[in-house]
Amino acid sequence: MTVSLEQLQRCHVAVDLGAARTRVYVKGLGLVVDEPSVAAVNTRTGSLIAVGALAEQMTGRTPEYIRVARPVSGGTVVDIEMAQRMLRHLLGDKLRRQLRRKPRLRAAACTPHEADPLAQRATVETLVGLGARRVELVDTLIAAAVGCGLPVEQPTATMIMVCGAATTQIAVLSLGSIVTAVRIPVGGNAIDEAVIQYLRQHHELLLPSQSVRPLQLALHGNGIQLTGPALTDIHGRDVATGLARTVQVDTAAVRQAIHTPLTAVLDGVGKVLRDCPPDLVADLADRGIMMVGGSALLPGLDQMLRDATGMPVHIAERPDVCAVLGLGAMLDGKIQPMVLNPLAG
Repeated sequence: MTVSLEQLQRCHVAVDLGAARTRVYVKGLGLVVDEPSVAAVNTRTGSLIAVGALAEQMTGRTPEYIRVARPVSGGTVVDIEMAQRMLRHLLGDKLRRQLRRKPRLRAAACTPHEADPLAQRATVETLVGLGARRVELVDTLIAAAVGCGLPVEQPTATMIMVCGAATTQIAVLSLGSIVTAVRIPVGGNAIDEAVIQYLRQHHELLLPSQSVRPLQLALHGNGIQLTGPALTDIHGRDVATGLARTVQVDTAAVRQAIHTPLTAVLDGVGKVLRDCPPDLVADLADRGIMMVGGSALLPGLDQMLRDATGMPVHIAERPDVCAVLGLGAMLDGKIQPMVLNPLAG
């Protein structure tokens, strides 16, 4: 970890700006914001109409003068001004006044593994624009590992997989640092897109954007496992006529469509294990892989990893908020570094 725990304990607020959701943890108050990273803007006046869940409901349903913006992509802020406006509204006036009373407001933020300097700068500028005098950046992998209770500060190997909306990050941690890690540009969005493309190509059906994730969970009974109904009715719009239509979909074929993007994730797991020292791999055989992130809840994904690696696979208790809760635990001083006493005489 490049930032010391002492520096993090001086911070007042922790922010996890994700491609799918934005989460804010305030010292002493806990998790105060957990909303979609979406903002709806009136392009004629430039005014903000809605943020969070309400703005997400507007996706695909707005007139031409209302634009639904997503200021964060793949864990990177792509529109600093919009991200600041979104955060201001999500925090609310009362909470912002409380934070402004801090004489030197410090903030901590999650950044994806090996985020480039421009991405890091965009995150810092977003929080500085909200009044932070200093911003500490913490690798998402370490924050998520702390948040799900892994003993990251111990000299034993722990393997974590952060399944995000845009990316999947996999790492082996030991002694509070990353031993080896990989970041794959495949996440929940890629799985959604695989389902959409399959239905378009094989059934000439367009799905409403809001129904993709519920479909993904409900379509296959127990997800990408071989149980569940053989056929499922799907409602959408006909590509040719534009009329509403219902088709029966073979769930086995959809499972196959989902497997395609997930092979990249399995390759990433293999690469991390190959690059890991043998002693740490021996630890992992017992401990296994801990899955966190919103896409970790895709039913059957954990079983797919077990079959591919032969290792135990666990899903964190609250996988979607592990990263921000880990940052919060560091802010509250709940994590203590391992003290190495010099050998006597």
